Amino acid sequence: MTLPDTTVEPAGADRTFQVDLRGLVDLLSHHLYSSPRVYLRELLQNAVDALTARHGLAPGAPTDAFGIRLYADGSVVRVEDDGVGLTEADVHTFLATIGRSSKRAERIAEQRADFIGQFGIGLLSCFLVADEIHVLSRSARIPDAPAVEWRGRGDGSYTVRTLSASARPGPGTTVTLTPRADAAEWTRPAQVHALARHFGSLLRHPVTFDDGTGGPGAPVNPEPAPWSRSHPTPGARSRALAAYGEEVFGFKPLDTVELDLPAVGLKGIACILPETVPAGRRHGHRVHVKGMLLSEQAEEILPEWAFFVRCVVDAESLRPTASRESLYEDDTLAAVRDALAERLRAWIARAAASDPDLLGRFLQAHHLAVKSLAVHDDEILRMLLLWLPFETTDGHATLDEFARSHRTVLVTSSVEEFRQVAAIASAAGLGVVNGGYTYDRELVHRLPEIRPEVSVADLDPATLTAHLDPVDRETELAAAAYLAQARDALAVFDCDVALRTFQPASAPALLLDSREARHERTRSQLAREQQGGIWGDILGALRQEAPRAQLILNQLNPLVRTAVTIDEPELARTSAEALYGQAAMLSRRPLRPAESSLINRSFLDLLAHALRKDS
Repeated sequence: MTLPDTTVEPAGADRTFQVDLRGLVDLLSHHLYSSPRVYLRELLQNAVDALTARHGLAPGAPTDAFGIRLYADGSVVRVEDDGVGLTEADVHTFLATIGRSSKRAERIAEQRADFIGQFGIGLLSCFLVADEIHVLSRSARIPDAPAVEWRGRGDGSYTVRTLSASARPGPGTTVTLTPRADAAEWTRPAQVHALARHFGSLLRHPVTFDDGTGGPGAPVNPEPAPWSRSHPTPGARSRALAAYGEEVFGFKPLDTVELDLPAVGLKGIACILPETVPAGRRHGHRVHVKGMLLSEQAEEILPEWAFFVRCVVDAESLRPTASRESLYEDDTLAAVRDALAERLRAWIARAAASDPDLLGRFLQAHHLAVKSLAVHDDEILRMLLLWLPFETTDGHATLDEFARSHRTVLVTSSVEEFRQVAAIASAAGLGVVNGGYTYDRELVHRLPEIRPEVSVADLDPATLTAHLDPVDRETELAAAAYLAQARDALAVFDCDVALRTFQPASAPALLLDSREARHERTRSQLAREQQGGIWGDILGALRQEAPRAQLILNQLNPLVRTAVTIDEPELARTSAEALYGQAAMLSRRPLRPAESSLINRSFLDLLAHALRKDS
């Protein structure tokens, strides 16, 4: 029997952390890795890094001289490589010490950039699907090196044995897993093959898969990356890249942009989405690092405004995080993001200069993305502002088309303001652009930078009122009594009433009332209600002269001509309320509760008046 160690350690003595491997595996499965399927990616990655180190020992060997072989028959999963292998000392150092990576060993520290993994925890991912990991390895660094067997178990124990060289005829490593029953969905032969294709389709070393049925191993990555292949013509290359983008993303790209950043060893394509994308929605991009799939949802590879593309890239110098499922945010990634953004700007410039049809289809689908870019990018602004579509009193038109017809361009500050005035402004010959949508008002105000002969101003209610024709003096006097009744009825809404003539004659009334004016009146009302209190002082300090709404009655409309002759006070008030309610609804702005009540009441009162008259 071994007696317990009763040695008393001196105060302040160094102690060693004790690691609960079960708890660590649970941590990996729930917080570091997104799914148990990553076990195969980690095994492939270790095999690729071992092959990279092997090529460092034999730099003249062709890439396909050494390879990776996968085997899965439902009872075991095996990954075998012809890589650099491990000695017994390596096994104790790197396989039995969590967090220790052979890629950080001093003897190959200068080669770290050549390896995918850097963190030394990848092998633990195998415990997500198996209770035991069996590793058989033979080093290529030592001639006639013996084979070494390592068995690690989920409870934290392991064994190491040295075997004869015949146990593994050549250098390399074989990792064998016996899956647990609850991991069957990730270790079936078809699934292993699919995962290998998913993660390793762009790997530069040959990878084959054997399902144990006796047939020849199926190639996992039979062809190099599409941008690395040669094509007879530029057109054939473009079609091949578009076909690859459609295969990867499931849509036919509007166009493809080839990406090539030699400084970081990045190559790939950007696929222009053929359909409109909701504003602010960002698509993830498919990022490979040294051929190994890192992530299908890497948003950080492009700036936020580039939500009209989806990219698939393979890079040499981007750093994966510890989980190898996203990219480490550093200066290199920031530089790559800027460089890829510049490639997209260059594509837009080429389309604008040489392919108007393509540019038109692109802007039809993605004008919002381009507007967001143009706000911050003067070059794109100068290049594309005139091509961008806007909602105007001439219908949907480009600024180029609109500026040809209107040397003075008026722009509204909100969608509801545009809807209030559009029909009247159009009939009056005014050129008004809806500036209520994101970026539109700011962009329209920059039109004179490109067209100096055009002036741009915010639409002011007084501007529109000035274009409405006054009625003659006699008509004004005849309607004075009605207008006074109407003003009194609508005083609760801080609304003035005027009589004018304007087109179209079918419009009985126009309500001019901006959102800012309504807010100012609300603030003034609160100040009046809070007089004497601290909030009254604050609101009073903010108070301005509240602009009144204006209900402009159209003398050309038959209904208005009849209404202004009403001499019965109650009926006059009711008709004025009905005209206000109709104008408010035609403005298509949200109605306040008092306005909804007024519309219902005026309708019922008019109906009751009509019924009394008939009886």
